[in-house]
Amino acid sequence: MGTDETGMERTPVTVMGLGLMGRALAGAFAAAGHPTTVWNRTPGKAAPLIASGVREAGTVEDAVGAGSLLIVCVRDYDAVQEILAPVSGALSGKVLVNLTSGASDEARALAGWAAEHGAGYLDGAIMMTPPGIGAPDTAILYGGSPELFAEHEQTLRVLGGATTHLSSDAGIPSLYDVALLGIMWGTFNSFMHSVALVGTENIAATDFLPFATDWLGGVASFMATYAQQIDKGEYVAGDATLETQVPPVGHLVHESRIRGIDAAIPEYTKALIEEAIARGHALDSYARIVEHFRPAV
Repeated sequence: MGTDETGMERTPVTVMGLGLMGRALAGAFAAAGHPTTVWNRTPGKAAPLIASGVREAGTVEDAVGAGSLLIVCVRDYDAVQEILAPVSGALSGKVLVNLTSGASDEARALAGWAAEHGAGYLDGAIMMTPPGIGAPDTAILYGGSPELFAEHEQTLRVLGGATTHLSSDAGIPSLYDVALLGIMWGTFNSFMHSVALVGTENIAATDFLPFATDWLGGVASFMATYAQQIDKGEYVAGDATLETQVPPVGHLVHESRIRGIDAAIPEYTKALIEEAIARGHALDSYARIVEHFRPAV
């Protein structure tokens, strides 16, 4: 154990992987007073961290032996196993915290592998870019043993004040991660389409931006209503029916086409609405569209 400036004991941690995110993680631990060891497949990336008191391990064996809490943030799940498999015998009694991006099935498989080798396992999804690591509003979502999370929560919260344990299922954080990224990319694509559209009249994106951000606040309120309808399976249109959505979406398709703007996004939206109407749901709310995306039963 190490101590911080207040004399409080701090858990020794090892950070494996020194990309931009890995370096940010190690820096946050070191700044909080945790004895921090780092390792990277390619040497040389630890220099700025060493100046702040971080120790660089020369081998994976050394890195694993240095800390009871092993933080891994590398390219993908295959890389995690490539790194740890040769030292699997040294993992017993350690806690592996995997902050590598991936899919839920990969997270569950790695959790099983860790258990087979006597290691505790938490899987985490970092919902922030490297500069935000350590900030009070930075969210990192965890899955795995709730008891294990509770034991190390204070240490893990160093990385983000909005750290949250979602489930005992190690795969759930990855599921949230890709679902939230889907919202982000969908929003980005719609924004790019919109600024391209208004840009045909020489309207600057920065001039349009305040209207877009205000509009998104209203959209979020609709999402809250639709989430409740989806959970109940009752799509009562308290705002607008699907059939009333067709004309305005058609206007967006038309406006895009006459201005030479790619209309694929509104065309897809129009097709979704028309499909639901064809199935007899013209008077339902937009939340009905969720049924299009659900797996066939």
